[in-house]
Amino acid sequence: MSEFSETDQYWENKALEVEAALLKRVPENQIRPRLEPTLRATQLLGDPQKAYRVIHITGTNGKTSTARFAERLLREHGLRTGRFTSPHLVKLNERMSLDGEPVSDERLYSVWTEIEPILGLVDEELAASGEEPLTFFEALAVLGFSIFADAPVDVLVLEVGMGGEWDSTNVADGDVAVFTPISIDHADRLGDTLAAIAKTKAGIIKPGSIVLSSTQSAEAFEQLEVRAAEVAEKMTAYGVGFEVLSSEPNILGQTVSIRTLAGEYHDLNLPVHGFYQAQNAALAVAAVEAFLGGGDQRIMDDVVRAAFADFSSPGRLQVVGREPLTILDAAHNPEGAKSLAKALKDDFGSPYAIGVVSILAEKDARALLEELDDSFVEFVITQSASPRAIPAEELAVLAREVFGEDRVRVQSNPQWAMAEAILMLPAGQAGAIVATGSITLVGEVLKLKQIEAEQDA
Repeated sequence: MSEFSETDQYWENKALEVEAALLKRVPENQIRPRLEPTLRATQLLGDPQKAYRVIHITGTNGKTSTARFAERLLREHGLRTGRFTSPHLVKLNERMSLDGEPVSDERLYSVWTEIEPILGLVDEELAASGEEPLTFFEALAVLGFSIFADAPVDVLVLEVGMGGEWDSTNVADGDVAVFTPISIDHADRLGDTLAAIAKTKAGIIKPGSIVLSSTQSAEAFEQLEVRAAEVAEKMTAYGVGFEVLSSEPNILGQTVSIRTLAGEYHDLNLPVHGFYQAQNAALAVAAVEAFLGGGDQRIMDDVVRAAFADFSSPGRLQVVGREPLTILDAAHNPEGAKSLAKALKDDFGSPYAIGVVSILAEKDARALLEELDDSFVEFVITQSASPRAIPAEELAVLAREVFGEDRVRVQSNPQWAMAEAILMLPAGQAGAIVATGSITLVGEVLKLKQIEAEQDA
């Protein structure tokens, strides 16, 4: 067990002060459709987002995994990398990674103290003009850009928070614009049609950039094409410029072969589950090829193999236990739940499964639950610590409407819910427990598993 010194504790406390200061701002789920405040703050700080090159990623599902794939490939090339993703599972620092590791508490706090006066100045300017101060995510984006400039990094893999055009990350100009699958989510902010959502997301396409897209609906893809035709250097999509040639599941993940912009890569060991992760990997390789050589330069096989073998995607079909099989999956919308259901069938052989589920209030809970219906024998409805979580008893009423009275139990505490799920598995029969429905639930269960592992060490 590693020692945790007084110095470590000091900086951890300082990092918690930063998080507390951010949390006093307008919450993350209430993102404002505006770019000017973030732009003003970065300008006053000398435009830290222009100190490195950028791969910019948006979409509805798969953004974080694709970002992690791309960053790992870039790091294998010897580049110093930054990765900005959201939300975090356990600790805020996860959102801002340097060379694949969460930023240190000391660096997080030190950079925060440098930029906090500027954030305060922008807050004052906003108040004087009758606007609300910088939100949690606006301040976080400025902090992230500053941390990466301070490092400094060679390249930043940048995940959009919400949407694209007016998202705070869009003060940066991506050399490559990447689109994971687009579906309807955050309809109150982005619009209730795929075309409207895609049009907003297409705002990350900048002049001279290379655009790569996963498979999209016709109406979403049309919006990306329109924007790309106006300003981008070139655009390609899954099935045309890149694709998964084969994927064979195994106990540790899958063996995949892919075709990308500059060539083919065969029999790669990918230690994550789910065909969609193979698709994310193909998208990420194509994005890195586009970034490094305009899509004309093949990456060395050894580089791809090493990056793939070392890849991880916490909270995405993550196996955290084998007896019983315990899986964490951050499916938090119907499309994510559909991918989870497919993976349980294709990768895990449709096990006798108990679902531990919590869902946030702004999500389409009924549609999400309906996608999970055929994958689980029974459910334990619980409630994550997020203030936005649907109360367990309230969600259970909906779950009983979808699944039937006999298939639903309730435990408001996630730890108790996981313990009850274990007891529900039939004796002498292989089974699985899957925690899903919200990223906050997955983060809490992951933290519990980490604590268990530390106690057993």
